[in-house]
Amino acid sequence: MIEATQSQEKGIMMSETALKQVLLLREKQGKDLCLRVGVRQGGCSGMSYMMDFEDHRKIKDDDEVFDYDGFKVVCDRKSILYLYGLMLDYNDALIGGGFQFTNPNASQTCGCGKSFST
Repeated sequence: MIEATQSQEKGIMMSETALKQVLLLREKQGKDLCLRVGVRQGGCSGMSYMMDFEDHRKIKDDDEVFDYDGFKVVCDRKSILYLYGLMLDYNDALIGGGFQFTNPNASQTCGCGKSFST
């Protein structure tokens, strides 16, 4: 089982490995940014995951915000309905590496792991 950096009560959880990788990538940006995670229509299974860095000033009042020792993970209200309980992990394997999403709400996931359906 993947170990979460925070309690299981967070809507979006991150493994230690994922958090370290995100912080490393943020450092390369040279700015104090938060991570926005969400979903959009598309992908081979119907919905695809999205994540990107964004300025803290773009956080909206109705966004869900999860704090990891000062680093903020943000998700819009519509996306959190599909992502609540998501575990974000990172694997540095040469084949199949990268960020991995374990979503308890997904009834089907595509082979690449970047899209799902409910």
